[in-house]
Amino acid sequence: MITEPLFEVVVMVIEFIGVCVVIIGFVIAAVLSTRALRRGAGGTAAFQTLRTTIGGSILLGLEVFVAADIIHTLSAPSLEDAAVLGLIVIIRTILSMSIQIEIEGTLPWRRALLTSGGEVVAKEISREASAAK
Repeated sequence: MITEPLFEVVVMVIEFIGVCVVIIGFVIAAVLSTRALRRGAGGTAAFQTLRTTIGGSILLGLEVFVAADIIHTLSAPSLEDAAVLGLIVIIRTILSMSIQIEIEGTLPWRRALLTSGGEVVAKEISREASAAK
């Protein structure tokens, strides 16, 4: 089929984008944590900034890789490919959840029970604003 090489190229491009997202995220995390350390925010704040930013870039990279896997499976659909994709998605979902829990320090459903949606958004905005300083 003529579309298979096209799908392979598209998957390679998307996977490259995923790698770039993770690498750029690491660089941004290093810059932000260094800035926090130089401003006198303390080692704890710099570490928290580093950890949160790296976690976010890994999460975004995982999402991009899942998209590449879905496109790869669509290029030559078979039951075996679908099963492998399902397993990959399950593993990456578990990884994403554990990273998200690690970043936020609480379970997603627990956070939703403890705070309203507006408070969650406000906390995210203030966290991003303090990380950007």
